[in-house]
Amino acid sequence: MRGDDQMTGKREIFGTDGVRGLANAGAMTPESILALGMAVGRVFKNGAHRHRVVIGKDTRLSGYMIEPALTAGFAASGMDVFLLGPLPTPAMAMLTRSLRADLGVMISASHNPYQDNGVKFFGPDGFKLSDETEIEIERLMREGPEAGRAAPADLGRVKRIDDAGARYIEFAKAAFPRRQSLDGVRVVIDCANGAGYKVAPTVLWELGAEVKTIGVEPNGFNINHEVGSTAPEKMQKAVHEYRADIGIALDGDADRVIICDEKGEIVDGDQILALIARAWKKTGALKGGGVVSTVMANMGLDKFLGGEGLKLERTKVGDRYVVEEMRAKGINIGGEPSGHVVLSDYGTTGDGLVTALQVLAVVVGEGRKVSDVCRCFEPFPQLLKNVRFKGGDPLEAEGVKKAIEAGEEKLGKSGRLVIRKSGTEPLIRVMGEGENGTLVKTVVDDICAAVDAAS
Repeated sequence: MRGDDQMTGKREIFGTDGVRGLANAGAMTPESILALGMAVGRVFKNGAHRHRVVIGKDTRLSGYMIEPALTAGFAASGMDVFLLGPLPTPAMAMLTRSLRADLGVMISASHNPYQDNGVKFFGPDGFKLSDETEIEIERLMREGPEAGRAAPADLGRVKRIDDAGARYIEFAKAAFPRRQSLDGVRVVIDCANGAGYKVAPTVLWELGAEVKTIGVEPNGFNINHEVGSTAPEKMQKAVHEYRADIGIALDGDADRVIICDEKGEIVDGDQILALIARAWKKTGALKGGGVVSTVMANMGLDKFLGGEGLKLERTKVGDRYVVEEMRAKGINIGGEPSGHVVLSDYGTTGDGLVTALQVLAVVVGEGRKVSDVCRCFEPFPQLLKNVRFKGGDPLEAEGVKKAIEAGEEKLGKSGRLVIRKSGTEPLIRVMGEGENGTLVKTVVDDICAAVDAAS
């Protein structure tokens, strides 16, 4: 099975999650960001009212370059700009609606290293932009800025908002059941030196937890560096050292979460989806009779949900495609194995902290250890490998096509393959899954070798 991230093939700047790339190069130069801001401003100026855009960011050094470039572009198009400072991506989605903004912007490259940065956009409803809107933005960028320039008297104003973090803290706390408390719960929280470094520990502490922090000293360069959801080893070690009940690791913009139990064992996004779905089914909170995930979800999750009388709806990779399917099917739980979990009762995009609070609510409510509560199913052996390529499309090479066909034949009905091009990096992602782990490894290695030879 092949699933390309580039859905339409028509977008050149936008990927699966906004615009992303190496800072101060390509689409991430001040000139490009200025043009992007002006084009987006043209799209979201509708009506005669004063239009407003809210901008947040993570802790990367390049945020100091991108934020003013975007600000200039929006102001030049006649939009008022509200600067909110370092905040999680889900906070920006929430505040876009709360502040009645026409547009929300998050400057972040999520789990990528500090050298990269990106820009994510939210419409006035707090949802990410559609493919069609992104295509229109790119068209306006090619058209040039002249038509979008505001008259001198109509230029936008710029204002910094200082209480945005406090607003999100109260929002997140409200997602935890009022009748419960985290008193006596010892939590390790790893904020990846990213956007959640202030708000996440505060929420946990104010709910009563004993909190040990990691990754809360950003310096512009250390975001996601050996910390966070993509590098959970420090969290796992700290859980052992401090005899914590649970470990929580966010990524750089705090829209993902990976959890570990009191033994230091990882609980990934599939297990989190299973746990919350089962809990919400018991309370009647589950909507739509199932869960939405991507083609990357483990077959064990599919089997578990089936045993609960629930269905698993799969989409292409990308959280906004998960959200689109959730909205279409009336489902209120969706996510990805990476820990990007969307709970539409609370927000319009993934929220690592709110997701962790839902897990804690189940743990506290059942009065059992995290290891007993969060192991919902035995996952099928699954292997994901990334192969970097220099140019072209290795997936169109004859040798790669033959390797994929041979792999599919070997796995048969007891397994599956997902081979796709990353939407954010020059990588081919090769995922194999099946009942026989040894066979899966052989198939994945053979395909990776073919991709490497073709690139």
